[in-house]
Amino acid sequence: MAERKRKLLPQTETTAPDRTVKREENPTRPTASPAKRRPDNIESAENEESHYFIHTKTGPRHRLGEDFFKQPCVSLAKAFLGKVLVHRCEDGTELTGRIVETEAYLGGEDKASHSAGGKRTERNTAMFMKPGTIYVYPIYGIYLCMNVSSEGEGAAVLLRSLEPLQGQQVMRQLRAARRKEGARQLKDKELCNGPSKLCQALNISRSFDRRDLASDPEVWLENTDAEVPRDVVSAPRIGIESHGEWAKRPLRFYVRGHPCVSVVDKEAERNCELQSDRTA
Repeated sequence: MAERKRKLLPQTETTAPDRTVKREENPTRPTASPAKRRPDNIESAENEESHYFIHTKTGPRHRLGEDFFKQPCVSLAKAFLGKVLVHRCEDGTELTGRIVETEAYLGGEDKASHSAGGKRTERNTAMFMKPGTIYVYPIYGIYLCMNVSSEGEGAAVLLRSLEPLQGQQVMRQLRAARRKEGARQLKDKELCNGPSKLCQALNISRSFDRRDLASDPEVWLENTDAEVPRDVVSAPRIGIESHGEWAKRPLRFYVRGHPCVSVVDKEAERNCELQSDRTA
């Protein structure tokens, strides 16, 4: 979340419908207008068996309420792994992806955070708002990053990578619009494997800044039956090398082995293995 960082960042629950269930049976989840049907070419959002997550339950997905976000920053960053980010577009199309990589920014004490030293600006206001508030900011003048506030003054979690679940063709079109003409078609695993890439693919704009993930009708988080990662790696964050000891702290969390992770840290993975061996 430092200026040089490529950071491009939800138990009160209301029932969300299974993708095979009629919407009328789950009225508490945001519903699209009947006149705004999804295009026929949008992929199914059924939760497929994953080698990277433990399936703990079955049944419909649920939107995560405000109680979920009331966690310390590191806990929330880890809890995000496996949750599904949903953006319902104006035409009713839903673009969704499972979170597989995050970074925690701890607020005032964290020298790599936008809120380091308790600094408040017009740009980082969302970091000081209630847990679950979206913080969207630009980097390099042209790309965007999406974060979510947590407990802790000025603390927030950066969403680094997603596994595309629904709307891949639309995502591919949105990504292509920002690439050079004639560039090769992106593979699914390349659509959201970076903080700015996921903002492009899910059409997250600056207008999402300061919106509430627990109540917004267009963007929210859902749990799934595959939300518990089998193996989580803790590694240093990306692009903050100039921030001394904070550059080395293992505040990036990702699902080990997942092809949508933006950057694999082999040394961190070896350290995680050693720690597991000691505690086994």
